[in-house]
Parts: sequence; structure tokens; C-alpha cells
Amino acid sequence: MRGAVAAGNRHTAEAGAWALASGGNAVDAVAASAFAAFVAEGPLTGPAGGGFLLLRDPGREPTVLDCFFAVPSRTQGPMDEVVIDFGDASTQVFHVGDSSVAVPGLVAGIAEAHEQHGRLAWATLFEPALELARAGVETNDAQRFLLEILVPILERTPEGHRIYGSHTRVETSSMVPGLELLRDEGPDAVAQLLPDLADDLAAYRVVERPLLEASFAGTRVLTCPPPSRGGGVVARGLAAIEELQGRPRSQEPLAVLLVVGLLAGYGGPARHAALTGTTHVSVIDGAGAAAALSSTLGSGSGVFAGGFQLNNMLGELDVVGTEPRAPGERLPSMMAPTLVLDGGEPRLVLGSAGSVRLSGAILQTVYHVVAAGLSVSDAIDHPRLHDEDGIVQVEGGWPEETGQQLSDAGYPVNPWAGRNLYFGGVSAVERRMDGTLAAAGDPRRGGHGVVVP
Repeated sequence: MRGAVAAGNRHTAEAGAWALASGGNAVDAVAASAFAAFVAEGPLTGPAGGGFLLLRDPGREPTVLDCFFAVPSRTQGPMDEVVIDFGDASTQVFHVGDSSVAVPGLVAGIAEAHEQHGRLAWATLFEPALELARAGVETNDAQRFLLEILVPILERTPEGHRIYGSHTRVETSSMVPGLELLRDEGPDAVAQLLPDLADDLAAYRVVERPLLEASFAGTRVLTCPPPSRGGGVVARGLAAIEELQGRPRSQEPLAVLLVVGLLAGYGGPARHAALTGTTHVSVIDGAGAAAALSSTLGSGSGVFAGGFQLNNMLGELDVVGTEPRAPGERLPSMMAPTLVLDGGEPRLVLGSAGSVRLSGAILQTVYHVVAAGLSVSDAIDHPRLHDEDGIVQVEGGWPEETGQQLSDAGYPVNPWAGRNLYFGGVSAVERRMDGTLAAAGDPRRGGHGVVVP
């Protein structure tokens, strides 16, 4: 089927394109991409992951499947602490180990979406992932950077070192048996990979939730509801841009800044969340269906099962906080897969990596495509702004006068020399006004887009 796929990695996007070319639809493409991402983006996602899967079928109201993490019933023990050095972005303490692992729902969510909407056989969707796992993955620049800074997590055990010890090539053959188990047994296989959580996985349920809605520049924007906090930032931010642009003498950098500045008022410790941990796939198919999947392992636990890293979401204290939570309770997130409808048809499908910065990345991309008329590729490449503790982080690439405008408006400014993964990692597809499709991944994180003619 004709369509477009964008993802955080070339192999991931190509797996989705393969599914479309094989006669699959948007959900098939997202599923095939997700399974390939287990291999190609193993530090970010996997069978022990959680996520949110936005779905839109022609003639039906869009919805989202909440397949995010739940609190396990076991008593949580102490977690290990490791320090990760991000260079210019300073250091951060991560909490990892067996006690950091939450109950994952990602595979269950993908399976439910496939059962409701998929066209290709479940087993077929694993073909690109299995082929990739048998061959191994040559890393790109963005992946090499990630592997180098995450050595204390990824290589804390011999199994992790065997897989990720070479920063130029990921040895993925140990993932093949786990992928075959998932192919043959579906979500039930996850309990075999995580036997300590088998009872919790049996009790876990994917939840279908109505989307948050906003109007922006004559379009209808649908984004992720709670337990995601990021969707609320997107919805409020778009309304704020509309209000500001109605004022005299409004200027683009200041309009965008108002939105990004909402993140500073988000409250809670997540404002200092890490650079790692999330990836995203966006798809539009030729029938007008759309799907968008954001998934994560947190920053990863450094614990491996079947060749795959387990999550550390109970240790993501900068996002989930430290208050007690009941067994089965969903953990909070900032992930926000988002859909823009124009005249009832998909105009833009997107999501981002980047913890609290991902909402600003999504907002700015929607603004540049829908309001400023940029192509999806140019909109993703456009330099971004982010307010961190009242200081505006100005990504390299803005005109020189932008920083001065912000300073004149009373904002402390910290300029960056160039593009940086700090500012998120958007994957987006668009349907242009003439009906043609386009796809783009974020160059800040090695993203990739494919259009299937």
C-alpha cells in the first residue's frame, strides 16, 4: 500500500515501509517498525517497554491505546545508582537494576492494535526485525554517542557488554530467540522473558482512551491524554500560540517561546529529565489511516532478558516522582503522539523523543508545518527553543537577532553552537495539500523517513 513512515532510525522506518509495500496498512507498518526498533534501537525500546499508540481509521474517531507502564505488586528493593556524563549537558544520576523494572505493556498494546486493525499476519510483521537481528546493526553517529555515554548502564553486565560493547556495531544475534518467541506466542511471550512479573503481566490491561483536542490554524489537533502529561502541554501550548498571534507586532521566536515557556511552569522534577530513553514512529497510509507510536525503556535498567534490555521506569524519579503508588497504577509520562486533521483528513502525524523537551519539539514542528507552511523536513530541521529554569536555550541556527530579541524581551538566553539531541527527536509524516505524502526523521537523533509510492 502507498504511504509514508518516519522513525528514529533508518532500519525502523524501512521495516514500516516494507510492511506497507507488502500490502499492510498503517497499523501493520507501526508494528513492523516497532519490532525492528527492538533490534535497531535496543537502548530505547524493546519487549519490556511501554508506550502510547494513537490510531486513526477513516470514518472513525481517533483514539489512543495506553500501553504504558504499571506499578508491580512486588515490594520494591533498593536500586543501583550510576552517573551518566552528558558532556555539555552535565551529569545525571540514574537508578537502575532489577528493582527499577516496571510492568511493561508495549507488546500487549501493539497486539491489540493489530488484532483490531491489522491486515498482515502477526508473524509476518517480524520478518524485518529477524533479518536485522541475524545480521547485526552498524551504528550511526547518534547511536554511537548514545552507546558511549550509556556504558555504565548498557555494559554493567556481561550480556550487555556482549551486545553493546562495540560502539560501531551492535551484536544482535542473541535477540533472535526472543523475537521468535514474540512472533509465535504474541504478548504471552513477555511473561516468559520477565517471569518475576508474570502475575502482574496477566493482570495488565491495555486501556483505550479518548484523545485531548485543540484547534490550531483551522485544523483539529488530537494528542495524548493522561497519564501522559505531554499531551496537555501540547494542547495548552497551541492555544497559547493562537492567542499570541492575534496580538499586534507578535514575532515568531517570541510566539514559539511562549509555548515552550509553559514547560517551565509544568512543575515537578521532570524539568531536569535526561536526554535518553524514547523513540517514535509515525505512519500515514494510502487509505487515509494513521498511526503513531511513542515507546520507551526509560533510560534502561542495565538488566537483560533474551538479549533485550529491561526498563527502569520505577527508577525514572525525574518523571514518576517519589510518592508511593499502588500496584497496577499507571506511571506518568511525557510522551505525546499527536495527529493534525485538516478537513477531517490527516494532515500531520508526529511524536518525539526528548523527555520534557519533546512537547516543545512537537509544538514547534506543528507550528512550522501548519501555520508557517514549511515542509515536514524543514520544520523538523528548524532550530528550536526550550525554557529550562527560566533560561531560554537557543539552538544553533536561529538568526543572530533572535537571541537579542529574546534578551530585549527580558528572557535570559543560553545560545548553543549547533543542532543538538537535547532539543528532542521528532518523527513526522504529512499529507500535503496536493495529496502527496512526505516523511522525515530528526537528524539530531539519526531519524529517517520513507515514502512508499
